Amino acid sequence: MESSTDKIDRILAQWRRERPDLDVTQMGVIGRLGRLRNILMMELDRVFRQHDLNGASFDVLATLRRSGPPYALSPSQLIEWTMVTSGTMTNRLDKLEEAGLITRQRNPEDGRGFVVALTPLGFEMIDAAVTDHVANQHRLLEGLSSDEMGQLDGLLRKWLAAVSDKDVSEQ
Repeated sequence: MESSTDKIDRILAQWRRERPDLDVTQMGVIGRLGRLRNILMMELDRVFRQHDLNGASFDVLATLRRSGPPYALSPSQLIEWTMVTSGTMTNRLDKLEEAGLITRQRNPEDGRGFVVALTPLGFEMIDAAVTDHVANQHRLLEGLSSDEMGQLDGLLRKWLAAVSDKDVSEQ
């Protein structure tokens, strides 16, 4: 474990000096996660922009790509996987269709609804983008060993499950 201090350590030291009655340990964890989130989002967005995408468009295209042949899902399936509202999804789909990356077609199984499918251009674009995205993720995590990544992943999974069990919006 590294013994060097960072800006968050200095902030915590100030709080400990000013409010020794408070345990601010959690402030360090949350603060570092916040800073990491900002850095990670900036780095992920940089790769998405290289492919003329943003996080939202990448999410939809990647969801279609990983669904497997025929790379098509209903709008409700896309909403479920991407966890956005129907209005948000409609806006995303309009932009992707306008760019020629997806099509909306009658559902061949029932003819009433629609399916959203990758176009050949969309397939090509998301394959290139996801290749660069995964390489970027490897680069962003190269400071951790395999064991450390496994430990971190397990701890984050455990923490996420604990927080997800609570209704965070009411706290």
